[in-house]
Amino acid sequence: MNKIGFIGTGKLGMPCAEAMASKQHHVTGYDVAGHMSHQIHMQDSIKDAVRDREIVFVAVPTPHDPDYDGRAPTAHLDPKDFNYDIVKDVLAEANKHMTKDQLLVLISTVLPGTTRKQFVDLVPNTRFVYNPYLIAMGSVAWDMVNPEMVMIGTEDGSATGDAKQLVDFYKTIMENDPRYEIGTWDECECIKVFYNTFISAKIGLVNMIQDVAQQQGNINVDVVTDALAKSTMRIMGPQYMKAGMGDGGGCHPRDNIALRYMADELGLGYDLFDSIMNAREIQAKNIALELVQHASEHNMQIVIHGKAYKPNVEYCDGSYSLLIGHYCEEQGVTPVYADPLTGDEFDTTEPCVFLLAHSASTTYKYTGKDSADKLYCNIPNGSVVVDPWRSYVNVNCKVIHYGNTRGQ
Repeated sequence: MNKIGFIGTGKLGMPCAEAMASKQHHVTGYDVAGHMSHQIHMQDSIKDAVRDREIVFVAVPTPHDPDYDGRAPTAHLDPKDFNYDIVKDVLAEANKHMTKDQLLVLISTVLPGTTRKQFVDLVPNTRFVYNPYLIAMGSVAWDMVNPEMVMIGTEDGSATGDAKQLVDFYKTIMENDPRYEIGTWDECECIKVFYNTFISAKIGLVNMIQDVAQQQGNINVDVVTDALAKSTMRIMGPQYMKAGMGDGGGCHPRDNIALRYMADELGLGYDLFDSIMNAREIQAKNIALELVQHASEHNMQIVIHGKAYKPNVEYCDGSYSLLIGHYCEEQGVTPVYADPLTGDEFDTTEPCVFLLAHSASTTYKYTGKDSADKLYCNIPNGSVVVDPWRSYVNVNCKVIHYGNTRGQ
């Protein structure tokens, strides 16, 4: 059993800390919000949370301005770095109460070079490792113990000493057999943010194929993306190769914005990250125009089925549904949302134009129900249903499998 400290037990930190505790480690925690847990020994201060701990994890926010989270257009905004004030304050306070016998581990997402330039001088009393996680809202605890890889960054990229101590700890909690990628602080910072950017670019590309299919005709986007997803020799695997809604969540849009800032600061002379965000926004506008066209033709209300950034969570950070809603409003049409987890209850007996932002096959997974076609609300006969996932079937409605124009 290891003695673990965890600073920052919010929506990401708490499930991770509790996952460690569930593996029989003794975990103390601290959060400024005063969160409570039956598994974590919550403390009243950072000093108390780090006392006598072998490893102390820090999982506090590196926030952007709310305008940059991706639920509204961002490509026109000036690029900027994350805000590191909270991280700096926490590291400096933890350092006061720690020694070289303890290992301080930062999980928070930062731009490459930040640890070396801004953090290391704050923690001279202890040993320091950068160890970002690949986790997603709605599956944090599972992702924590079943990661694709574990990134461990040390000053010189050595796999011994601090890195080995962390690897030995993770081997006691992992339920799979992940690969360990050990490099410098800077390399692991780079791996983390570019991992997210690769996903954003991949989603943008497959949704570009969806736009081509929708405009060109006689193309089913799924035939194209299925073929590409199987081309693993040159294209990296099938995940995120399903065209549908655009990239969202609390990480990917904001990471691309921060990387725009980095590209500008480094004088790269080009901005691929801005292009990714521009594509994301234009693709959202295309879907909005489709909805507005049908609403105008049939004099119907627009209903966006799913408000959170993905099914089974209540978080709207970077919600693509809200971005589409923004573009609907630009056209003079205000949509309503149906999503019980965000508190948006909606039902009607009148035909409407529905966007199935959340796929019908995953919508009610969080309730434990078996039904694959249970939706958040009733879809009356005569409605127009725009399904960017191309799985919904209803003979009593006009169903548009967005991105499949084969035969049209």
